[in-house]
Amino acid sequence: MIHLTPDVQNLIDRALAEDQTFNDPTTGSIIPPDLKGLGVIRSKANGVLAGVEVSLAVFRRVDPQLRTEALLPDGVALSPGVAVARVEGSAASILRAERIALNFLQRMSGIATDTSRYVKVVEGFKARIVDTRKTVPGLRYLDKYAVRAGGGANHRLNLADGILIKDNHIAALRSQGLSLGDTVKLALERAPFTVRVEVEVTNLEELQEALEVGAHIIMLDNMSLADMRRAVEIVNGRAIIEASGGINLETVRAVAETGVDIISVGSLTHSVRALDMSLDLEF
Repeated sequence: MIHLTPDVQNLIDRALAEDQTFNDPTTGSIIPPDLKGLGVIRSKANGVLAGVEVSLAVFRRVDPQLRTEALLPDGVALSPGVAVARVEGSAASILRAERIALNFLQRMSGIATDTSRYVKVVEGFKARIVDTRKTVPGLRYLDKYAVRAGGGANHRLNLADGILIKDNHIAALRSQGLSLGDTVKLALERAPFTVRVEVEVTNLEELQEALEVGAHIIMLDNMSLADMRRAVEIVNGRAIIEASGGINLETVRAVAETGVDIISVGSLTHSVRALDMSLDLEF
């Protein structure tokens, strides 16, 4: 279950401010302030639910007197017409909150749905589907929660979560006369003992170099399937192997078949297709 932390509450407040929720001339001019209603949120497509508690928190933020109820937990499969939540009370308050509540719910459910598709494709293999930091600024906590709701796992939440030496880091140190192996050794020497060191490699020679100096995780960047299989043989369990770069639903099973441990998919969060949801207001 998601935690409605102060950061999440602040995110909701910013979304409401952006939408001018409390300055709505449509609702204010035509909806009687004492009119009561029942809003039911339903899925309009097949997918996986994520973000229901965030969605309901929006309604309560607009009007603490609204009564909200989640009818289903995050992570469950949805089909068209299934009711996922309900909100009861002032019709004006429900109308003011509707769009922002659905925006959160649709985006998060879209991420969970896409993640679930990837997870199902690699069932039976040891590879885990993970996300990246390619998220909308400010939405990372919610985006990564949605990945977990869809059965995936999280890579680093932020830069502080681990050492990941990528191509530009390597290029910067090469300009100072250090090889890839030297760069990894430097990170290993300076890293806190609880922090793992990961390095990105683009070929088997770099893989060998990273392995010999003791990298904990080796990311295979845009490697061919043949090179991935060879990399798994070379490493032979001495490091965690992550496959990354342009992996999609059509290719992910073949990548899993190579024996890698982790498959990172940036599109889970950077190319989200929202899951269609609607709110029906009843009287």
